[in-house]
Parts: sequence; C-alpha cells; structure tokens
Amino acid sequence: MNQNAIVDILLIEDNMNDAELTIRQLKKYNLANNLVHVTDGEEALDFIFCTGNYTGRTIDKLPKLILLDIQMPKINGQEVLLKVKSDPRTRVIPVVMLTSSKEDPDIKKCYALGANSYIVKPVNFEGFAEAIKNLGFYWLLLNQPPV
Repeated sequence: MNQNAIVDILLIEDNMNDAELTIRQLKKYNLANNLVHVTDGEEALDFIFCTGNYTGRTIDKLPKLILLDIQMPKINGQEVLLKVKSDPRTRVIPVVMLTSSKEDPDIKKCYALGANSYIVKPVNFEGFAEAIKNLGFYWLLLNQPPV
C-alpha cells in the first residue's frame, strides 16, 4: 500500500472473522475501496500518527472514518479513542465503536472519550451485514465532515 494514499476507513479489529465480514460487506456496496485494516491498538496509533512502521505516512492523509473495537491486544480501543480525540490534528475523525460489549460502563466511557457512535455487533450474520451497510452509507456518503 502507498503509505500516503487516501484512506476512507481505518478498521481496527483483532477478530479476523469480524474483520473479514466487515470488509466483505463494505466491498459489496463499494465502500471499501480505500480501507486499511490493522489488528491491534498499537498498530492503529502508529498508522494514525505516522510512527513505527508508518513513518512514511503524512498525518494530513487522515482516515475519513475509524471503526474501532474495544477489546484488543497491546492497546485497547478506549485508549486509542482517547489519543485520537485528544489530539487537535485527529479529533475531527469520526470514530465508531464497533464492538460486542453491551456493558453500560463501556458505552458511557466511550461517549465520554468522544466516540461518535457506539454499535453493538449483532450476533447473527444478517444483522451484522445490515449494520455494516448502514454504517458505511451514513458515515461515508451522508455525513458531512468539517472542511
């Protein structure tokens, strides 16, 4: 991948099955042309802030949308969310928590940290597929980001 290519979606998901389903659904509706998938919070922060393996990137090529799981190795989703929303360069990126946690404290904390949306992954395939389709259409086609 060209490190300075436009990135529409940064998918941060350690569960490969969930990642594959998400990518497949986004591709089905032509919403995954410029998608990058990383599997842990540390790699996500490296990608976003152009450090580690991503030092060749420039921070002005920010993702249009971040899909973020909470439970991940190395650095969890809430820590990634905090860092993204605490930095003036990245705080405008919409961050959608896409997780299996229905725990009220998780939901409240994510919104307090600046999450733009919190979606609990449906258990069945049809529900998950519909949620991903709607998510992609809304955040990439309908939502108007700050200029």
